[in-house]
Amino acid sequence: MTRHAIVAILFMISGPLAAAEGENADLLHRLQAQVSAERIETDINVLASFGTRHTLSETASDSRGIGAARRWIEAEFKAISADCGGCLEVVTVSDFIEGERRIPERTEIVNVIAIQRGTLDRDRIVMMSGDIDSRVSDPLDSTSDSPGANDNASGMAGVLEAARVLSKHKFAGTIVFAGLSGEEQGLFGGKILARHALAQGWRVKAVLNNDMIGNIEGVDGVIDNATARVFSEGVRAVETPEEARIRRFTGGEVDSPSRNLARYIDQLADQFIPNLGIMMIYRLDRFSRGGHHRPFNEAGMPGVRIMETHENYTRQHQDLRTEDDIAYGDVVSGVNFDYARKLTSLNVVALAAMASAPPFPAHVEIEGAVQPSTTLKWTRPSGRAARNLKGYRIHWRLTDAPQWTHSIYVGDVEQFTLENRVIDNYFFGVSSVAKDGAESPVVFPGPAGSFGD
Repeated sequence: MTRHAIVAILFMISGPLAAAEGENADLLHRLQAQVSAERIETDINVLASFGTRHTLSETASDSRGIGAARRWIEAEFKAISADCGGCLEVVTVSDFIEGERRIPERTEIVNVIAIQRGTLDRDRIVMMSGDIDSRVSDPLDSTSDSPGANDNASGMAGVLEAARVLSKHKFAGTIVFAGLSGEEQGLFGGKILARHALAQGWRVKAVLNNDMIGNIEGVDGVIDNATARVFSEGVRAVETPEEARIRRFTGGEVDSPSRNLARYIDQLADQFIPNLGIMMIYRLDRFSRGGHHRPFNEAGMPGVRIMETHENYTRQHQDLRTEDDIAYGDVVSGVNFDYARKLTSLNVVALAAMASAPPFPAHVEIEGAVQPSTTLKWTRPSGRAARNLKGYRIHWRLTDAPQWTHSIYVGDVEQFTLENRVIDNYFFGVSSVAKDGAESPVVFPGPAGSFGD
C-alpha cells in the first residue's frame, strides 16, 4: 500500500476532537460524579450568612464583612489541604488600592488562593476562580445586607468544591483555586493576581472564571438548567501590530487561545457532563459588563467566563426589598444547587483534563501556499515536563465551522504533512496527547493562537 493510500484511509476514519480517552476518560467520569450539590449548598449558605461581603466592608469582625468571609475561605482551603496530606499551598495575594471611583479610600484587596502543584510541570498553571465580594444597588454601600448568594457565592462555593474533589488526585500540571476580591469595584483582585502570576513566572494556560453559576430562572421568563454560557475573546488583547498584520493574512480572529479553550470546554461537556449543553459566546463578556477573566486576558493569559445562560436582574446588585410584588435581592432561595453542581463538575473535568495533558504545543507553524498539501510544525518539549507525552493530534475544520470537526493522531513527531488538504480551505491546529489519553486544547498556528511557550 502506498503512503498516499494510507493517508487517504486516515482521512476517512478521522473524527472530531477526542478531548480524553482511555484511563483519563475513566478518571474524568469519576471526578464529575464526585461533585456534591449538598456541599455547595452548605458553602453558599455560609458565605451568604456574613451579611455583606462588600470590598469596603469591615474586616475585624469574625461574623460579618469581607474579612470574616475571606478568613473562612482560607480556613476551608486549609482543611481541604489537611485532608490530602498538605497537598495545597494556601496563601493570600494582596495589594492596596485607593483613589478609584469605587475605592476612594485606601483599601487592602486580599485574594485567597490554594495551589495544587503538579508532579511533572510545576509552573504550568490552570486556574479556577470565583469572587468573594458582593454588593447591593449602590456600589459604594458597604454596610447594607448583601447576601450575594448567586453573585458570587455560587462561583466561590464551586471553587471550594472543585478543590475538595481534585485534591484527592495528582496531576502533571499545577491547578490553582482562587477566591478573588474587589470584582464589583473594578476587577482589582484579578489584576493583582495576574501581576503576581507574571512575577512568579507562572505559565498560565487557562483561567476558568466562574461568575454566577446557580440561577436557572431568567428575567426573560425562561427556566433552563441544561445549558451554560462560555464567553471568550476572539483576538488576544496583547496582540502587537506585527501580529495583527500576520493574522490579517493567515486568519485567527476566532482562534485565540481563549476561544479554543471555550471549544475544549464545549467538547468536554458533551463527553462527560450529562444534560448540559454549552453556548459558546464569541465575545469577551456581556454588553457593558465585566468579569474576572478579563484582567488575565489583558495580561496575555487565556481565560473564559463560565456562567448561567439566563440571568435574573432582579437578583443582581439589588437592595433587599419588595416592590410591585417582586422580591429583589440576591438571596439563597434564588440558587439552584444542582445546577451549580453541574457547572462546577464542568470546571472539575476541564481542570483535570488540562492538568493531566502534556505540555501544550508550542511554536506551532503552518505551511502550504500554492501546494496540494498542508504541513504543520511545532516544538517538542524535553525533560521532566514531557514524561507523560505520547504524541500529537492534528485537527482541521471548514473556516465557517464553530467546532473542530476532524482530527488525526500523528504520533510523537515535530511536524506532519496532510496530503491533499489545501491550506486555503480549512483552519488547522495541533493538540498534545498524554500516555493516559488526556489531551490539551487545540493550538492554532502562529501568534494568534499561541498559548505561550
